[in-house]
Amino acid sequence: MKPNAPPRLSWSGKEQALAGRGAPVAARPEEWVAENGQGRFFHGDNAAALETLAEANAGTVTLAYMDPPFLTNRTFDAIARPDGDAPRSGPLKARPRKLAFDDRWDGRADYLASIGRRLVLVRELLAPHGCVVVHVDPKTSHYVKVLADEIFGDDAFASEIVWRYRRWPSKTPNFQRVHDVLLRYRKDPKAKPRWNTPYEPLAPSTIATWGTTKQRAVFEKDGRRARSSSTDEPTKGVPMGDVWDIGVIAPISRERTGYPSQKPEALLERLVTALTDPGEIVLDPYAGSGTTLAVAARLGRTFVGIDQSDVAFDVAAKRLAAGGIRLAKVGPGVGTREPGRTRRTA
Repeated sequence: MKPNAPPRLSWSGKEQALAGRGAPVAARPEEWVAENGQGRFFHGDNAAALETLAEANAGTVTLAYMDPPFLTNRTFDAIARPDGDAPRSGPLKARPRKLAFDDRWDGRADYLASIGRRLVLVRELLAPHGCVVVHVDPKTSHYVKVLADEIFGDDAFASEIVWRYRRWPSKTPNFQRVHDVLLRYRKDPKAKPRWNTPYEPLAPSTIATWGTTKQRAVFEKDGRRARSSSTDEPTKGVPMGDVWDIGVIAPISRERTGYPSQKPEALLERLVTALTDPGEIVLDPYAGSGTTLAVAARLGRTFVGIDQSDVAFDVAAKRLAAGGIRLAKVGPGVGTREPGRTRRTA
């Protein structure tokens, strides 16, 4: 290692894994396109799909949101929901279930090799002004950060966002875990990033003292701040910090799809609006329930989703269809995805 070189993770076969050498060759994913031209969905292995995308789309993605499995070494089932808008009533254990995804690994190195390979491929797809946000839990976030520092460069690290939420407490002799970690990396630290400042409401004490208009700092001749004064211009609030209080999806929420790792739309809305402009491309290589895709479409962005799970594809396609976006298959076995129906393939 060179003097003053940043620390790196090390495991047997790491370089080959990050380069994609020695991995089984995955079948080319099915490609589905939105009939209104607003996005695409690749149904298959996400590494293979990212390689396919890189052939003609390198440097075009403004935001990539990666929400991989959390190294739980468990399998996760999706809980069936009824047709219609109303959530199903009755006990969860009585509802039909299907395997959504398998989060079992041969060890931490196997897990990190998978994440690292996808980060390498996503980096190729990002525009110079673009960024990737990796959503992980506190058990793996420090490993993923060191790995991402190596792949992107530690000067490309932009922020660590803490998503804080409330949930039912568990019986454990420890502090309750009530947060996830979102690591944001820029493609090119020297390029002007895409950034639309989000704001949060003023504190009640600030409103009581200054009202809801902007303040203007007043300085002495020696440069010291003397006081503040109010203006007539309405304030947008306070520039948002990196700790976000956003609730998880309630069991009876209309937003809930039954997919086990579903994230709230409010979380993705904040990321998409802050880090992209209308018309730009938002990529989600672990599409899951399709939250990123649905939010991106509703906000006027172009989405690209990838997932190999049949359940994830069906849930995401149905969710998009509810928003007026139908997916049609490209190539052999061309057909249209009807919500709740089996896909037509060759």
